[in-house]
Amino acid sequence: MTSLHARIVGEIEADILSGALAAGARLPVEQELMRRYDCSRMTVSKALGELTRRGLIDRRKRAGTFVGRPRVHSVVLDIPDLAQEVAARGQAYAYCLAERRIRAASDAERALAGAGKVLQLDGVHLADGLPLAVEERLVSLASVPEAADALFEDVSPGGWLLHHVPWTEAETRIAADGASGVIAERLGVAAGTPCLVIERTTWRGDAGVTFVRQHFLGAHYDLVARFGPGAR
Repeated sequence: MTSLHARIVGEIEADILSGALAAGARLPVEQELMRRYDCSRMTVSKALGELTRRGLIDRRKRAGTFVGRPRVHSVVLDIPDLAQEVAARGQAYAYCLAERRIRAASDAERALAGAGKVLQLDGVHLADGLPLAVEERLVSLASVPEAADALFEDVSPGGWLLHHVPWTEAETRIAADGASGVIAERLGVAAGTPCLVIERTTWRGDAGVTFVRQHFLGAHYDLVARFGPGAR
C-alpha cells in the first residue's frame, strides 16, 4: 500500500514531468497541501524534502517552494548553455536562426516525438561574430507545445529549453567528422574541415523532449568532462 507522503511525491512529480507545473512555477503552501491531502505538516514536509532531493523543486526560505529549473549537473556530461560558455571566454555570443518549421515526425523521429509533430530549428552559434557551431535541432511538440510560439530571436533554442523545460534523462554522442554541404557553408569553411560533432537527446520521463546535432569547428572548441562522485 502506497504511503501518503509517497502519493504526494508521485502526484507532484507527475505534474512537473508532464509540464502541468512549469519550471519556476510556485507550489501551494504547506497549509494548502495539508488541507488537500488531509494530512499533517510532517507528512507534507517529508514529501517536499524528497522532491527537493530529486532536484524537482526548490524550497526558498521566506519565499516559498518552486518547481526547480532543469538541473544541468546531474549527468556525467553537462548540458551546456553555449551563451554562458562563450561569455566566459570573454567573447560576444549570438545565435542566428537559419530555418524554422513545424512538420510531421518522420519514421526515424518517432522515438522522439511519437506520432506528433516536431519543430525543426537550424541555426548557427557565433562567437565575436564568427561561426562557432552549426546546430540542427528537433523539438517534440507533444512534450513542449509552447515551443511552437517561441521565436528564438533573443535566445538560442538550447538556452530556452534549459530554462523552461525540466528533463530527467539525457544521452550524448560525440564524434569527429569533416564539414560538408550546408554545414561547411554555414561555418564558412572549406569542405572537409575537421569538426567535433555532438548529438544529444533528452527525455522527460518516457517522453522525448529534443534531439540536437551540433558541428563545432574542431580548432575552436574543446569538450571537458569531469568524472567522479565529487565532480562539480
